[in-house]
Amino acid sequence: MSEQLIEGLPDAVSLRCLAWVPFYLHPKLELVSRSWQAAIRSPELFRARQEVGSCEDLLCVSAFDPDNLWQLYDPHQDLWITLPVLPSKIRNLSHFGAVSAAGKLFVLGGGSGAVDPQTGDQDGSFATNEVWSYDPVIRRWTPRASMLVPRAMFACCVLGGKIVVAGGFTSCRKSISQAEMYDPEKDAWDPIPDLHRTHNSACSGIVIGGKVHVLHKGLSTVQVLDNVGREWTVEDYGWQQGPMTVVKGALYVMSHGVISKQDRESVKVLVSASEFGRRIGFAMTGLADEIYVIGGVIVPDQWNLEIKPMSDVDVLTIGSERPTWRQAAPMTRCRGTILGCTQLRI
Repeated sequence: MSEQLIEGLPDAVSLRCLAWVPFYLHPKLELVSRSWQAAIRSPELFRARQEVGSCEDLLCVSAFDPDNLWQLYDPHQDLWITLPVLPSKIRNLSHFGAVSAAGKLFVLGGGSGAVDPQTGDQDGSFATNEVWSYDPVIRRWTPRASMLVPRAMFACCVLGGKIVVAGGFTSCRKSISQAEMYDPEKDAWDPIPDLHRTHNSACSGIVIGGKVHVLHKGLSTVQVLDNVGREWTVEDYGWQQGPMTVVKGALYVMSHGVISKQDRESVKVLVSASEFGRRIGFAMTGLADEIYVIGGVIVPDQWNLEIKPMSDVDVLTIGSERPTWRQAAPMTRCRGTILGCTQLRI
């Protein structure tokens, strides 16, 4: 940077000043000068944000409509930010993994059953091994090293800064037990021990207590990995079935019309969730001390035959003695079934 960012101040000091400006204002800061634009899009600024403690936790969300589009939610501004369209050649990409690591959003695998409306051909791929990352510093999608095995409907989470994927279905809808780990710094995948069994079903993954837990729909047993060099163990925690999320190390589950805090010994009912009875395909995720219920579809009933895609965002604050619901700003572009949802620290 040839010219000083702020006249009379060393650039290192200026960067620490700019680090306090909220992320949603960065596009406006870029209009000040070319040197400010270069600073706003520099890794140095985001390192300065870490140093001064001004990092922000945002939600990343992708829905069925529109195709391959992601939005970021800023909880402090109650504001949605639209990202560039994911440049995958697979139309209607779904059943992928979505996590954040090393300050980037990662979209992994998945596939599509999309049909070409003109020819009737299935122009999608049921399972892919492609991996994309979105860098909020340069605001660009980049292809990353492909997974060793194409997969969809699989468990995907972050353990110790590395991405773990396991199970799911590969091409020709064949269930697989293979697992692998991705190092974002090296942009490389390595195989890790296989799951004990696939149960021939889709699976999901969560991290609790520094351990990866792989869950299969309809089963109470959980496959657990606490050290990448070791084998998976099979546990039966008796967890309830339903949408779940982890908030500050605790597991919360929506099941039988309520949201409960779940641990090995007990289940504590937190609040009623009966209003979500006709709402399916939503995301339930945690951010700070709140649970977010995002998007989804209202299914028909005997009084209303219409299928209604939703952009609504309902938030449950659980940090207080009495949990309370409130509504946040609805998604501005995305709506309907949520395909991907994760947190991103910027």
